[in-house]
Amino acid sequence: MKPLLIAAALLLVPVAAPTAALAQVAAATVPNSFDRPTAQTRAPAPAAVATPAPALAATPANPRSEEVLREIIAGGQAGTLPYALMTDDLAGKVRAQEATVLPLLRGFGAIQALDFVGSQDGADLFAVTFATAATQWIIGFDEGGKVAALLFRPAA
Repeated sequence: MKPLLIAAALLLVPVAAPTAALAQVAAATVPNSFDRPTAQTRAPAPAAVATPAPALAATPANPRSEEVLREIIAGGQAGTLPYALMTDDLAGKVRAQEATVLPLLRGFGAIQALDFVGSQDGADLFAVTFATAATQWIIGFDEGGKVAALLFRPAA
């Protein structure tokens, strides 16, 4: 009932409102193209400054990252992820998603190429091309040498 009353109240607002009231709520004005052109009175908006992405290091943060990543992918495609390589926290998170992740990995097919892209903040980025998908993988290790971060996504 209230929305109906509000709508009715809005319909009862007089059509011929004073121009001063309209000027107070106008977001902008449009110049009259039939009159002579007027000079622009507003300053142009400042250009957006893009923050450059941090540079990637050319060497892996962990020399075992490619080997371990290959082992994780192979295990996933075989249907048994190597949880012993992961921290307890990561293993728990991966187990919760196993029903979704394993079919994806199997569906990608065989690895065609696995290339190191760079490292940043202790994590390594790899481009992994499978028979049916191109992906990007991030792998990071804790101080004890266990995988603490593992992410993959479709390649851009």
